Amino acid sequence: MRPQKEKDNELWTIITRRMQQVRAKKFLGQHFLTDLSVAQKIAETTLKGQSDEVQCTTEKVRVLEIGPGMGVLTQFLLKNPNIQLTAIEIDRESVAYLREWYPELNLVEGDFLKLDLDQLFPEGEFNVIGNYPYNISSQIFFKVLDYKDRIPVCSGMIQKEVAERLASKPGNKAYGILSVLLQAYYDIEYLFTVHEHVFNPPPKVKSAVIRMTRNKRRRLDCDEALFKTIVKTAFNQRRKQMRNSLRSLLENEKMSKCENEKLSWFLTRRPEQLSVEEFVELTNLIENERNQDIL
Repeated sequence: MRPQKEKDNELWTIITRRMQQVRAKKFLGQHFLTDLSVAQKIAETTLKGQSDEVQCTTEKVRVLEIGPGMGVLTQFLLKNPNIQLTAIEIDRESVAYLREWYPELNLVEGDFLKLDLDQLFPEGEFNVIGNYPYNISSQIFFKVLDYKDRIPVCSGMIQKEVAERLASKPGNKAYGILSVLLQAYYDIEYLFTVHEHVFNPPPKVKSAVIRMTRNKRRRLDCDEALFKTIVKTAFNQRRKQMRNSLRSLLENEKMSKCENEKLSWFLTRRPEQLSVEEFVELTNLIENERNQDIL
């Protein structure tokens, strides 16, 4: 038998020739991955985050790949007998390429951000994976958050700086809006760093692979809409104490003469100092203060 490395080199020679059919488009944020070993490691992340109960079932796990491009990641997902793959691609050249070389792929042509996921997957859970375009990665994660009760695992490659932000803990400079909102519902792992030279064309920044696995928190113990508003409002002025950044949510008099000791303590903090649980507590305190004003 031929060694695996020789087989991989031959496969990559074929893929490289094929890739001349499609040019990377800057406005779509395309950087095609050219390292098969990295692609295989990314493909493996979508099932390793699953519970033992899910992995033991004979039923296939439905996976949605965002932006398959040249199919470098797609080929490994298709080979996995435990995966039922659907992919969505916005680039017409890539769509034509994928339909020619991967005819077995269930491919949707369109924009993920505009896609009705309830129509694509009328019921049940599905995982999300991809080499995500840097320019819309945050928007992708916000959409995943909208479907958090149906997406148990979301993994893939993003800009290293964004990956660090997602996985960051309170007290770090990288800790921000996405950190809090995603960590409220997902356990986030920074898996490994990917260097620029394994892409065509090479990006100007390093990349990283993450995995988000749905935690046991089904609902927050507070008004979730108000929680989201407070987190976003606080981090929009992250260098200020929350007494100043949350002024629009509480009357000035409430800010200056707050009788609730715990709320007063929160108002002297900066947002990056608070954990998810503390933001939940702050949300309840602010809601109580606002309700007293109504009464």
